[in-house]
Parts: sequence; structure tokens; C-alpha cells
Amino acid sequence: MATRPTHAARRSIAIALLVLLAGTTGRSQPQAIPARIVSTSPSITETLFALGLGDRVVGVSTYCRYPAAVAALPRVGTFLKPDAETIARLKPDLVFVHKGPHNVVTQLGTLGIKTAVVDGGSLPGVFATIREIGAAAHVADRGERLVSELNAGLDRVKASVAGRTPRKILIVVGRRTGTLTDIIAVGPGSYLHDIAALAGGSNVLGSSRLEYPRISMETVISLAPDVIVDIGEMGESPADSNRRRQITEGLWRGQTLVKAVRNGEVHAVHDEAFVVPGPRIVEVARAMARWLHGVEAR
Repeated sequence: MATRPTHAARRSIAIALLVLLAGTTGRSQPQAIPARIVSTSPSITETLFALGLGDRVVGVSTYCRYPAAVAALPRVGTFLKPDAETIARLKPDLVFVHKGPHNVVTQLGTLGIKTAVVDGGSLPGVFATIREIGAAAHVADRGERLVSELNAGLDRVKASVAGRTPRKILIVVGRRTGTLTDIIAVGPGSYLHDIAALAGGSNVLGSSRLEYPRISMETVISLAPDVIVDIGEMGESPADSNRRRQITEGLWRGQTLVKAVRNGEVHAVHDEAFVVPGPRIVEVARAMARWLHGVEAR
């Protein structure tokens, strides 16, 4: 005949069950990857795809063009002016936005939509942003792996130019359309400044107090860069980019007082990888190493 457990025994069993339950619920459980993600800038979009989350992206910014799959996705405004109403209609689980002069985070918050704010700029900032995106999307391991792969690629570029004397480089990122006036160039603090350095370049504006100083043609002449990279006009299509590239090259050919022009070392660029601080930074570094020192890093 079975005997009933005593009151003390029943109390011991209850305590044991409570301890077991507390231990189970206290353990961190893997969090689900957001099913619907909205990106508000090209660098965020490229990072999401590089992390293997492209199939979860349901909206991108006006200027997102890479990879090709984004062409079919809805547009939600620019990274400076994301459209909260358009974003909300996409019913996202997570929205990535850049830190900036907008209130979209507050607007989406009132609607109960989760956001993650990232901030880049310098090369270390690119890596930090990749890690932040990976963590917010619950794929932190993929973020770390991508950062490691990019660092390995940049290390190979750096090794390819090791021991070579740095050459002076000027990187133009803006100017009045169709002219060489109101030139905006890269100073310290930009990821392009950092990449130029590891590719064997010395930024002629490296001592500027501004990240993107505005300079005149007289200043360009006096700085005497060995190499000029002009990414001031991207174009809206491959044909438009090619047309703009030819115009840019023609403008520079007329500036024979500029050292880089006389030596045929002006590179008009229409590859958007140069203006998107994201996973394609190794491609940019390889191109700079080739222009600066004629080496092909792998």
C-alpha cells in the first residue's frame, strides 16, 4: 500500500521544483532574428545583405542601389529625412537609422516600432556600425565574422604597400556640378582618409581641422598631390555615370598646373562603394593601392 508523503517531504519537493524553474527561466534564450527590417541608408542596407539578412529587408532608402536585389524594394526616404509614415506602413519589426538631424526615432517609438540608431564616419566607425547592426538583429556572431574578414582584407592591402614611400593624395567628394569650383575634399576623420593611409597614401589635407574642408583650385595647385581621386559626381545610371566621368576627366585635363594632372594620375570614380562606408571598403582600399603604387592586393 502506497504511503502519502509527509508534509515536510511535500515541502521539500515544492522547493526543489521552484529552484529548478528559477534556474530554467533565468537562462538567456536565443532571440529571434527580426522578420521584417527597414534600412534608411545605403551603408546599413549593404551591411544587412553582407550579414545574410537581405531576405528580411522590406524597405530601403532612396539612394540604396546595391546589391541589385534592392531595386525591387519600397523606398522610405533619405537617411537625413526618413519618412516615418512610409516606414510604419511596412510593419517592420526593426528599423535601422543613422544618427542625424531627424526625429524619426521618436515618431516610430510612439507607434511602438523598434529602432536601432547607428553612427559611422571613420574606419573604426564602420566596424562599430557592423557590430551594432549584427547585435541589434540578433546575429552578433555574423557581425564579428564580417569585421574579421574585412580587417584581414585590409591587412593584405597594407602588406602590399609596406616599405613604400607614401604618396600624396587628394580625394574630392563634392563640387559644383560640371565645374572644378566649390571643391569639397576629404580631411581627417573620414573613413576615406583612413583607407588612403593604409593603401600607402598621405592625405594632403590630413592636417585640416575639418573632416570635409572646402578648397579652391589655387589650393589644389599649392598642395601638389601626386594622385587625385574625384568622386564628386556619381550619376543616376551606368550611362549617366560614364558621361559624368568623361566630363570630369575633361575638366581636370585643363588644369595643367596641377602635378597629378601633368602626370596623368587623376581618377574620376563613379563606383558608389567609394561613398558608402560599408562592407565594400576592401574594394576601395585595393583601388587606392593600385592608383598610388601600382600594386594589386588580393
